[in-house]
Amino acid sequence: MACRGGCCCGSSSPINEDNARFLLLALFIVLYLLCGAAVFSALEQPKEREAKERWAQRFEHFSQKYNLSKRDLRNFLRNYEEANVAGIRVDTIRPRWDFTGAFYFVGTVVSTIGEVHNRKTCAFLSHANLFRWRTLKCV
Repeated sequence: MACRGGCCCGSSSPINEDNARFLLLALFIVLYLLCGAAVFSALEQPKEREAKERWAQRFEHFSQKYNLSKRDLRNFLRNYEEANVAGIRVDTIRPRWDFTGAFYFVGTVVSTIGEVHNRKTCAFLSHANLFRWRTLKCV
């Protein structure tokens, strides 16, 4: 933090010019994020509310049509969601992690992960996730 204009009068103050710039930039970033959140919230919240109301109507209609208790139906749907997150598919056309699916996944990972910026050692693996393979780029 060099003195500007040959005067270091404010060097004893807790905030110098560089710190003030940093704080101003941080303030602008926070304001930008808040404005973005307000815009997205205003655009998406009504649609989310409508979708939730449609789901509640479908849930009620299905429960009445097939004479199922809402609690049992809710538990069944929760179990279905857990199975879906775990990768279990309802259709049995082919398993998700057969060789073709795994090859597609590896190709996607290799093509979308950037190159390693720390080139002290050659890395086959990402620093963030040891299960994502990297392309070998040594300089």
